[in-house]
This record gives sequence, C-alpha cells and structure tokens, in this order.
Amino acid sequence: MKVRPDDASRKTVRIGGAGAFVGDSVLGPQQLVAVEGMQYLVFDYLAEMTLSSFAQTRKRDPNAGYAAEFVDVAMQEVLGDCVRRGIRVVSNAGGLNPRACAQAVERLASAKGLAVKVAWIDGDDCVGLVEPLRREGVRDFYTGAAMPDVLESANVYLGAFPIARALDLGADIVVTGRIVDSATTLGILIHAFGWGPGDLDRLAAGSLAGHLLECGAQVTGGIFTDWRDVPDWENIGYPYVDCSDDGGIVVCKPEGTGGLVSEASVSEQVLYEVGDPAHYVLPDVVCDFSGVTVQQLGPHRVAVRGARGAAPPPTHKLTASFLSGYRCITQLSVFGIDAIEKARRTGEALVARTRAMLLAKGMGDFDKLAVTVIGAEDGYGPHARPSAVREAIVRVAALHRNAQALELLSRESRSPGVSFAPGTTSGSSLTLNSRPAVEPLHGLFTCLVPKSLCAVPRVVMGMAVEEVPLPAAAAPQPTPAGSPSPVADRPDARPFDASGPQVQLPLILLAHGRSGDKGDTSTLSVIARDASYLPLLAHVLTPAAVKDYLAHLVKGSVQRYAVPGLHALNFHLDQSLDGGAPSSLRTDPMGKGLAQMLLGMPVPVPQAWLSTRPELQARRDDAVPTSPRAAAWTSSP
Repeated sequence: MKVRPDDASRKTVRIGGAGAFVGDSVLGPQQLVAVEGMQYLVFDYLAEMTLSSFAQTRKRDPNAGYAAEFVDVAMQEVLGDCVRRGIRVVSNAGGLNPRACAQAVERLASAKGLAVKVAWIDGDDCVGLVEPLRREGVRDFYTGAAMPDVLESANVYLGAFPIARALDLGADIVVTGRIVDSATTLGILIHAFGWGPGDLDRLAAGSLAGHLLECGAQVTGGIFTDWRDVPDWENIGYPYVDCSDDGGIVVCKPEGTGGLVSEASVSEQVLYEVGDPAHYVLPDVVCDFSGVTVQQLGPHRVAVRGARGAAPPPTHKLTASFLSGYRCITQLSVFGIDAIEKARRTGEALVARTRAMLLAKGMGDFDKLAVTVIGAEDGYGPHARPSAVREAIVRVAALHRNAQALELLSRESRSPGVSFAPGTTSGSSLTLNSRPAVEPLHGLFTCLVPKSLCAVPRVVMGMAVEEVPLPAAAAPQPTPAGSPSPVADRPDARPFDASGPQVQLPLILLAHGRSGDKGDTSTLSVIARDASYLPLLAHVLTPAAVKDYLAHLVKGSVQRYAVPGLHALNFHLDQSLDGGAPSSLRTDPMGKGLAQMLLGMPVPVPQAWLSTRPELQARRDDAVPTSPRAAAWTSSP
C-alpha cells in the first residue's frame, strides 16, 4: 500500500460515501477514488432484511453469506486505485460471513498483484443467545410477539470502536458484519482523531457524518423533493465529507458530476429514518440532532454542525430473521378505454379462479392478499383523483404458507391474456415464456439484549487476533446553557395567527419532505422552506391532522418531534407499512412515498402571503403540474 501521512497529523479527514446498498451503482467508487485528497471510502450494504437473504445463500454455500458485489464489482473496479493513492476502505459487506468476504478480497488483491492488509471483525453473531433469551420469554421490541420457533440468523448491531482498532493496527481494508450503518465513518474518525468513549459530542458528530454518507447519493440530490432542480441524474455525484477534530462536517461532491449539495438536500438526509431527533440511539452514543444546523459555504459545499451526544445505552439491538412463508407478486398491463376498470376486474378474476383451485386441492386460502391497480392512485386512498387513464397495471400480491399454492397462482397469472379483458398483456414481472417467481418470505424478530451478554468483538488480520472490549460507560455530560432542549415536541414558540382570509395551497409549496422505514414504522420529515413558515406548519401539522390525512395507511399512533435547528418537524408513524417491508403487499412497502403524499395535503395559508411573499407566489406558479388535474392543487375557500 502506498505510504500515507499520519492521519493524526491532518486537520481534517476526507471520507467518501461510495455505496448505499447491495446493488448500488459502481459510479460512486469510480468517482470518489479520483477526488484529490481522498483518504477513505465507506460502503454500506446491510439493510434490515439483507442478512435474511445472506442466510439463504450461506445454507447453499458455507463460503457465501456476504455482499459479493463488494468484491466482484466495487473492489474489482477500484482496488488498484485505492492502493496507488493510499485510500483505505471500510465496509459492512461481510454480512453473515466477514471472514469469507475478507478472504475473497485477499484473493482479488493477490490476483491483481497488490499488497494489502485486510482485517475483518466479528462478534455480532449471537445465535448462541437465542435459546437463553427464549427461556426468559423475551418478546419482540416492536410488536410484543413471542420469539419464533426457528431463527435463521441472529445478530446485534455493533459500534465503531473495533473498526478504529483495525485501522490502528494498519488495516488497509476493514470488513465487518452487522454494525450500525454510520459506524463505518465513525470508526475512521475515532482512529484519525483519537476520540475516546467520553467524547460524546464528537462521537455524535461523527455518527451524523456517517448518517449523511450511508445512503450515498441521497444527500447529493437523490430522491430530493425539488427533483427538477437536480441536474444530470445519470452522472449524479456521490458524497464525501471533510470532518474536523471538533466535530465539524462539510458535505461535498466530486467536481464535474451531476446532482446537488444544498442546505435543503442535506437537511432531508439529516432526518432520514430518524425517529426522535433528540434521542437517536446508537451503540456508542445517543445522538441529539435537534439543534443541527446547515450552512451553504459555496457551490455544492454545505457545513453541518450542532450534533450533541449523551452516554450510550447498556443494551445492543438484536435482529433475527425467520422463514414465515412465501410470496408471489404478478403484474399485468391493460390498455384501452376503461383501462382501470378492466385491470381491477382482471385482478379480481385471477384471484377468484386461483382461490377456487386452492380450496379444491385442500391447500387453504391465501394468508394475505392485495389487488392493486397502478394508475388508479390506489395508494392515495380517499385522496385519489379520478382521471381518464387508458393504460394501467394490475398487481396481485399474495402470501401463503405453502409454496406450491403460490406456484399455482404464478402459473395461472399468464392466462388473463387470452381469457379476460381486451388489451391485456404481460406486465413488468412477466415475459412471453416465463412467470413470476415464488420467493421465501422472511420476518424479523427484534429485541434488546444487555451488552454484557454479547461476545467481545474481535479484529482479525492475518494470523493476529485481538479482542476489543466495549468501552466502559461514559458519564452523562451536562447540557450547556442555550442548547436545544431535547423534548419530544417543541414547535416554534411563536404562535401562528390563523385569522383573516386564507387560500388552500399544497404543503409542498411550504416545505420539503422525505420518508423512510424502520420495520412497520415510517419516519417522515417536513422541513420548512423558510423559517418563517414553521409556526404555520406547527399549527396545521398536528399529529392528529397527519394521522387523519394518512389514515388509510397509518394504523397506529403518530408522534411529532421538533427539530428547531433545521426549522423542521419529524413524524413517527407507527403501524404504517402493512407489517413492514418483508410482509407488506403494498406497492410502496418501505413507505418512500408517504412524504410525497403528505406534501400534497392542502394547507390553509394567509391570502396576504401571496402578495407579501413573492417567492411563495413564484413557487406556486412553478409547482402547479401541467396536467388536466392541475386545478386540484390550488383552490380558494
């Protein structure tokens, strides 16, 4: 590996967010290795359900169970550049088999004639704890359900200190199993700056830096509310951060790339998949992001500051996967006059035909079923706007405990093309001579376990093995005077005057929004476009109002949290994802569209604002769609 200057001698550390999930574009690492002064790349591969798929591959091959894309795509592409430029790499690509992943990297390096030191970290696998926990009657953290009889994987979310130790020992590439996503970046900063367990504010800032990087291009204009303002999607820049020892963060993207780094794009990612921003729990620190601020320093450079830290909890979060049945999803396209009606009738007929066959064979009815017409705005429930659509897709999604029952549905899903509505053809999941797959359906069991019961994490590099005991609990730090109060809901103190003439405008004219998933919970942020809008947003977007507007999707409670630093409100929507992504049959199983739905909510705005706030009138004119339904966006009482 190229000789590099001592990290500790640098005033800042430059880290690139090169991958956000299994299957992300190779564009990220290609761009970031060419950035002048790049020191580290981090890759995040582990979504909540990723380990369940790795468990299936490990059953077939004991040497599998990790993110092969990390080795076969990312490292194949940029390992040589990393070696030549002294760029070190940290990734959770190890999944359920970090040792095998590390060995695969070593083989790749050897084949390329490259000398690298590869370390891997274990200690997250806790299958051995399952039976003791079952005997204690541990129940699911979210649902209260009992532990399933058979679990296929069980892992705790580790933190950043083992990563820092691997880098201290000289590793060029660090491969981990299940860690919190932000730990890849935090581990680098602990190593580079020598932070300890008691540096809680710095640990919170490092975790925030990791949170900004972990979803790749989501912080550089990806899935941004104002998508029209984001240029050159095909060459969108992947993010990097310059971090300083005092916890300062500057978010950037490579020169000459597409995308956007603005206060708004960064703010959306700060709150992405964060429930209570004042109490974001991680293994190494409990973060308070409620006072975080963003500042545009220049083109595509945004400073982020204000994260606070408190002592971490004495427990680890454990997630376990289990086989809960099987799923089949089929789609058919329907064209012509009355396309929506024909599509819905097609789906209903297909279900009725298959159900009769199942019952005749004694297989029992579907465990769960959904017929949805894409194009009819079924997901919008009572807020759907009828329109004359002449092409639609009917989507039939079903769960069953018996795979053979769904094989029957899969087989029958080809027949509507000759026996049902005119203008019916295969949808995106079918081709002329194939049919939709029947796939295993995995569920998640989540609980908290004392850290003292878990294995001590180990760093393994070559023949060397070193345990990295968890840091002793740090004493809580007092909150300095003047910092944001970490209360559950603290909207802007200024009351909003709702008197006088008003006009109804869609929320998107006043705010940005982004939503994401955590199990069967969705988190949804609403960020005021101007700080002066926040009193109105706090007045209108009460938990009850949000619950009412999304009642067709949200079955549980709604909590609201204030984020004064970003002039934002954050919402926690319980039981909003039809059981969560693994078992949800919705077209949006991860709740990515919930914020977009809420941004269409009509909001009463003082009519005087249209004349006294020219930017609002201009945005109103620009935002109205150019479709026949545009008139539904704005209306006066």
